[in-house]
Amino acid sequence: MTTPRPTAALSADEARRIALRAQGFLGTPNRRAGVRGVLRHLGAVQLDTISVLARSHELIPYARLGAVGRESVEKAYWTDTHAFEYWSHAACILPVEEWPHFAFRRRAYRNRPHWNHELPDGAYDQVIKQLRSEGPLTATELGGAKRTSDWWDWSGSKVAVERALMYGEVVCVERRGWKRVYDLAERAIPDALLHDELDDTECLRRLVGLAGQSLGVGTRADIADYHRLKAEQVDAVIADSGLVPVTVEGWGRPAWADPEALETPPRGRHRTTLLSPFDSLIWERARTERIFGFTHRLEAYVPKPKRVYGYFAMPVLAGGHLVGRVDPAREGRTLVARQVTLDGVKAVPAVAQALVEAASWVDCTDVRVERVDAPELREPLTSALAALLT
Repeated sequence: MTTPRPTAALSADEARRIALRAQGFLGTPNRRAGVRGVLRHLGAVQLDTISVLARSHELIPYARLGAVGRESVEKAYWTDTHAFEYWSHAACILPVEEWPHFAFRRRAYRNRPHWNHELPDGAYDQVIKQLRSEGPLTATELGGAKRTSDWWDWSGSKVAVERALMYGEVVCVERRGWKRVYDLAERAIPDALLHDELDDTECLRRLVGLAGQSLGVGTRADIADYHRLKAEQVDAVIADSGLVPVTVEGWGRPAWADPEALETPPRGRHRTTLLSPFDSLIWERARTERIFGFTHRLEAYVPKPKRVYGYFAMPVLAGGHLVGRVDPAREGRTLVARQVTLDGVKAVPAVAQALVEAASWVDCTDVRVERVDAPELREPLTSALAALLT
């Protein structure tokens, strides 16, 4: 692909600030828009089974808006079909208005020759018939999620409803006790969106443009990763996506930016907060290292003896930089910082503030620090916490 001449040259600091504003961490948040506004702004909120302080899709709006009520988060996503769950960066909550733009992926699944699970004869039609007659149901209510206790040993009903989900005939309309609740797309998706079948090029153009807006500025790899597109898919549409080519100091590769992000310098108040490891600000490791000089890796699936920062180490964002990590846990009404990594003594006040705010949000009244990687910073951190908690 031939890259057009760049329209702007950005410093590394300008690119970092543009990315922070695009992700909702710089400037005054639109609290009236609330959780739904965060979802529309980001374009995708990743789901994950792990719950430490809260589940990741709850942590995403909290990180941007502050102590938004956890019950209101779920209602904002699912009430009145404002969102649906589908495969984007991973399993994600997506704004319902983006339903037509995932038609390319639904078609790809329909044309997929191989699946990990065999579909028993008649199971697909039975699931559709049952949903049509009984309304929204979980896999258990459809006849069982698994045949045995093994996590991968899905029942015929589970295989069928997941296949229907990928095809777009069925939609996940909420999570109930972390179980997907399925309904027919014809009931759950507004008619104007359901029947707006776009061709692949239109879908890809929209998703590339959305990714660029959500990132502010990014390389081809950054943009492709946001909704897990292929590089050649990005190349085919980026010239018509509305994004403009730019250069960024130190990036060493072509980049594209949202033109609106270039119109005004990013200014305003920086958010200080703990970040979910699945936050879209940091979910692409190479980008996080390039922008923040920070190595981020989820270690929940790493054997315990090989963990460096902890099971669910949450990066700490402060002043527009990643200044440390906290591996949290909860014991009753105490937030436990099992392991804390600090980027020097200057990071102490921010980490303490982030811990106390997070504790309050999850209804904890105390914070206990177990381990600080730099022992000389333990006392300053515990003193800062004590001052904030009194």
